[in-house]
Amino acid sequence: MSRDHPCNLLIASYLEPQYVERIRAVSPLLDVVYAPDLLAPTRYPSDHHGGRFERTPAQEQRWCELLRRAEVLFDFDYTHPHELPDLAPHVRWIQASFAGIGQYVRQMEYDSRMPQTIFTTASGMHARPLAEFCSMVMLMHTRGLLRLQQQQREQRWERYAGTDLEGRTLAIIGVGKIGVEVARQAQALGLTVIGIKRSVEQDPSSLNLHELYPPERLHDVLRRADYLVLVAPHTRETERLIGAAELACMPYGAVLINIGRGALIDEAALVAALHSGQIGMAAPDVFDSEPLPPDNPLWGMPNVIISPHSASTSDRENSRLTDLFCENLRRYLAGRPLMNQLDLQLLY
Repeated sequence: MSRDHPCNLLIASYLEPQYVERIRAVSPLLDVVYAPDLLAPTRYPSDHHGGRFERTPAQEQRWCELLRRAEVLFDFDYTHPHELPDLAPHVRWIQASFAGIGQYVRQMEYDSRMPQTIFTTASGMHARPLAEFCSMVMLMHTRGLLRLQQQQREQRWERYAGTDLEGRTLAIIGVGKIGVEVARQAQALGLTVIGIKRSVEQDPSSLNLHELYPPERLHDVLRRADYLVLVAPHTRETERLIGAAELACMPYGAVLINIGRGALIDEAALVAALHSGQIGMAAPDVFDSEPLPPDNPLWGMPNVIISPHSASTSDRENSRLTDLFCENLRRYLAGRPLMNQLDLQLLY
């Protein structure tokens, strides 16, 4: 049922003014509050966490009052993660700025402490940049970019032979919106693309796959994976999904790309496989501990490309996120189901 009374909406992380105005234009029922002086300063485009920041007592009082009045939040309040349920008792919907919010919601106990609140994710917003990151890594590997960079540093002219991607096999673990885009780009590069998904009723071609398998076929899929992309969420079923046994299944010298969550991989097993050459190259964007500690052995490995959880980040992100939020706002005000609603059981 459509509503006829105002909706208090608080923008809780930095957003460019033009996007704030787009949100305000959705409906005259919206009372949109955006107070950038109360938010952490951005460090790069589409930075929703911000740098180090501390409010004055007067600013803190003002911010808490805004939280108390809010019915809808654009993004979580990262300055009061544990206190949010108490500080924002009237919030009924939070639109997150990232996709993998399930574990965060569970860890903060929002699922039990905010039982009347809907959480929606940014699923799909990062599909294109993440897929381009995967394509970049695979091309870097086949064309020997790391070798070229080393030879340039040494001013060494030494011809060599790379290889190409056509006919190689890419396995994608977790074929959601991101996995579908990874598969689309991989097919354009000539790879055979196979995937694993909880539900396998869909026609693989509708997911840009050549073949689709259930999770229990993991080892069979890994045996064929010249390239492995992990996109699965962090759940009880996927924690440490890839360990020593799984890495040993893969073809010698295979390439592993993790754009899912650090908890999907046994990191010690990955380091050992990289040392032995069983895994020829790894490009993790996510890690068990972030920022990656200085003493982590992955830093010094020549066959590792470390991305600081930035493969998904794009200077176009806020525009796409605003599109999603505005569509969900129209649905919310009309009493219709929201897009990208978090399943509190599956955690995605």
